[in-house]
Amino acid sequence: MVAGAVLVWSTHTPASAQAPSAAQIEAAAMAAAQTGSPEARQQLQRWARQGLPVAERELGTLYRKEPERQGPARQLLEHAARAGDAEAAYQLGEMLRAGFAGAAGQGGAPGQQGQPGQPGKAWPWYRQAAEAGHARAALTLGQMAANGDGVRKDAAVAARWLTLASDLGNAHAMFLLSNAYRYGVGVERDEARGFQLLENAAEHEYPPALQDLALAVQSEDAQRAGHLLKEASEHRRNNWNRY
Repeated sequence: MVAGAVLVWSTHTPASAQAPSAAQIEAAAMAAAQTGSPEARQQLQRWARQGLPVAERELGTLYRKEPERQGPARQLLEHAARAGDAEAAYQLGEMLRAGFAGAAGQGGAPGQQGQPGQPGKAWPWYRQAAEAGHARAALTLGQMAANGDGVRKDAAVAARWLTLASDLGNAHAMFLLSNAYRYGVGVERDEARGFQLLENAAEHEYPPALQDLALAVQSEDAQRAGHLLKEASEHRRNNWNRY
């Protein structure tokens, strides 16, 4: 679902209506998720049955929150991802990496077993999303490669994915990449580039970057350092789930 979008969903569908727009589908998904509207949910299900990738992605994302529907959630997300939906590929990667509980263990139907986290199987879906321009997927690949999470630990591979995520505007990736350049991890050491990336991450209001930048400039500009620390505290409090 597009962040920050103001969408209005309506149950009225003209007889001659063409396929719904992505905005209409996302509005129905928002109504189903936020208000529990059964009409919106049913419409979303109808659109998903028509094989519309955005509807499959939104319904799959909705089902991810329901323990008894983990199987259908995975199927919907995978179908949408195979149709080229980058967000669906990312969501599928998240699902596979984290694993999920079975319905029987959650009071659901018997015979539906859960699945432990499989980061190795998540990697190709994250990669598909990242190559389609999904910044958080690229960030996740960088973190997985840096930590050896489901793949061989490789600082150079991590730096390449973090570079992509940074180029796509992800502040967390800018911060991690700044450290890589400042300390020469996976890339040739370049303190000037590392500091510029730190500045960029701070400009994107990423709290750890604001804090590190404050420490870096404190000896030369105590007033700016104080301002940066205050800003970091405010953004950490107000945007704790943004990154």
